[in-house]
Amino acid sequence: MNVLIVEDETTLSREIGIFLTKENYSCDIAATKREASEKIWVNEYDFILLDLGLPDGDGLSLLEEAKNAEKEASFIILTARGATGDKIAGLNLGADDYLAKPFSLPELHSRMQAITRRRHGLKKNTIAFHGFLLDIQNRTVFFAETEVTLTKKEFDILHYLLLNKNRVLTRLQLTEHIWGNILEDDYDSNYMDVHIKNLRKKLSAFSESDWLETVRGIGYKVRVI
Repeated sequence: MNVLIVEDETTLSREIGIFLTKENYSCDIAATKREASEKIWVNEYDFILLDLGLPDGDGLSLLEEAKNAEKEASFIILTARGATGDKIAGLNLGADDYLAKPFSLPELHSRMQAITRRRHGLKKNTIAFHGFLLDIQNRTVFFAETEVTLTKKEFDILHYLLLNKNRVLTRLQLTEHIWGNILEDDYDSNYMDVHIKNLRKKLSAFSESDWLETVRGIGYKVRVI
């Protein structure tokens, strides 16, 4: 999942980025409101971690701007301890949660996972589908009692498709979700097709995988009843 860390404290933003990268998130960092606004406009994020006290403006106005633009990112506000008014204002503008500084990085991760479950209607950290079971926490996929060996990218693609079950995701949406900022010289849209092909092959070794559908000219979807 893609995360934008909007924080002007360099040490803190770096620590968050390193921690979340180890947890298989793709992270961008912005130290100013202007930089964050530009990144939000260009890229699609699953989470935006927002410090309110930015050097060139109010973080709350950035939140309002993103919501008015109908960006789908989940916002977690990072506030100074005791800043009750900022917390309330942020939640009223559509923020999903807040954390008072200083906070523990494992707690931040747990809150992000809880938001993901709520957003996609999950009650636990597993997703059952067509005889398979995907464990979000442990990043594993099982068929019956046998583990399906997937690469990091294959797991991320399958997980994201399952979170958006019965919805067509374009190659661009999938690629941006898995690789982050796609505006790079070495971007190749065929990467996604190759990964989907390999994913199908591995799943088909256990059971039919016709539920992983190709929508010609658009992208892919997972069909789950």
